[in-house]
Amino acid sequence: MTSRLVLFRRLALAGVLLALVVVVLGAWVRLSAAGLGCPDWPGCYGHLTVDQAAQNVDAINEAFPHRPFEYHKAIKEMVHRYFASGLGLLILVLAGLAIANRKDPNQPVGLPIALVALVIFQGLLGMWTVTLLLKPLIVVLHLLGGLATLSLLAWLAIDPERRTRVKEETGIRRLAFIGLIVLGVQIALGGWTSSNYAALACPDFPTCQNVAWPHMDIKDAFVLWRGLGIDYEGGVLDHPARVAIHFIHRLGALATALILGWLAIQAWRKGRNTSVKVAGAVLGAVLLMQLILGPLMVVRALPLSLATAHNGVAALLLLSVVRLNRLLRPLPSRL
Repeated sequence: MTSRLVLFRRLALAGVLLALVVVVLGAWVRLSAAGLGCPDWPGCYGHLTVDQAAQNVDAINEAFPHRPFEYHKAIKEMVHRYFASGLGLLILVLAGLAIANRKDPNQPVGLPIALVALVIFQGLLGMWTVTLLLKPLIVVLHLLGGLATLSLLAWLAIDPERRTRVKEETGIRRLAFIGLIVLGVQIALGGWTSSNYAALACPDFPTCQNVAWPHMDIKDAFVLWRGLGIDYEGGVLDHPARVAIHFIHRLGALATALILGWLAIQAWRKGRNTSVKVAGAVLGAVLLMQLILGPLMVVRALPLSLATAHNGVAALLLLSVVRLNRLLRPLPSRL
């Protein structure tokens, strides 16, 4: 591997770590009700920093009578924006390195350039999240865009193995791809649950509203677009719709756990090399951690620390599945 490609992989790994921080910070901001801590974009109440805004509180509160300045919320929102901006700059550097090293046959070029387009779209989604007043569809798309960025950076950071594909791993490869899709859908359901403030709609576990199958309003629960000008902070849905969202997320968690659990077992049992077996074991461990956190978060009434950890472990679970997919698609051995 050339020195430029080594640098590229290391920067991509740094991008994975930074993207993970951004995802966790985003969850922390959302869960602490600070998503509108700065109701404009890209600054905060017309200022570049929160401290500058704090020096003009009276003027700000007069200009934003329905969204008065709250320092503790504004600082959370701006810290998240600063880290996200740093991630965007790092992705631009990665794309520049890829273009400069494009003559190396092992250098990915298309994917780093696609990441630049994705991060620009993420910036727009971040702006719309604020200007459209936490519209759930935009919040979920912003979450998925962040996790897609994390996944693509992880794919670039992993130096693909060179070995012959074996027939015994064909079934695991298919299962790993299915697992990635199912996990993506479940994460979207989790984002929909959070953005509609439905996390405590079922405060008991394993029952919901003390019954196995609660009264729900599924029709209203998954309306993606409700028009413009609606403030979604605190949620707008009636209780039966929130129950439906929460309960469907639980059913999705069960299906996801079964598929990923089986994937972890198959990777451990049928993987043809140590790296695949270890990746299967890691996936199983992270999945178990998430299965503990989910119910614990409910019975403990959604403490911020556990709710943030639940989002962070979901990102780690995604990374585990991405890594397993990457390892199961090796490059042909060199002659």
